[in-house]
Amino acid sequence: MEIYSIGFTQKSASEFFGTLKAHGIERLLDVRLNNTSQLAAFAKQGDLGYFLREICEAAYEHEPLLAPTQEILDAYKKRKGSWDVYEGAFLALMHARSIESNINKESFARKTVLLCSEATPEHCHRRLVLEYLQKCWEGVEIHHL
Repeated sequence: MEIYSIGFTQKSASEFFGTLKAHGIERLLDVRLNNTSQLAAFAKQGDLGYFLREICEAAYEHEPLLAPTQEILDAYKKRKGSWDVYEGAFLALMHARSIESNINKESFARKTVLLCSEATPEHCHRRLVLEYLQKCWEGVEIHHL
């Protein structure tokens, strides 16, 4: 099972949707806690579903179960916390939420990409989600776009 990840920051709409289309993405799973900000431009929840359908013939889903809590996010972003503390808190949250059991594994049979805002996966929770699922589910291959 191949699962992809992408961030929209530092990408034009053309680059973003072109990349999804080129990789044959069928479903975008939005794992952001806050997905309605004006700063999200073309990636705002209200517009993203339309663009995905029209440009990529892909579905849009929002999955807050795979997002950090506001408290965890604020400690890292607003209070300039360390990545290691953020990572530990988020991994503990995924474990407490039992995401490996509470997310429908079969839904990933459709070519799925996890969306967050960070330009690269190194310091983004989408990478942590995928690595966590890779440890829990057999046969997960991760591709960062």
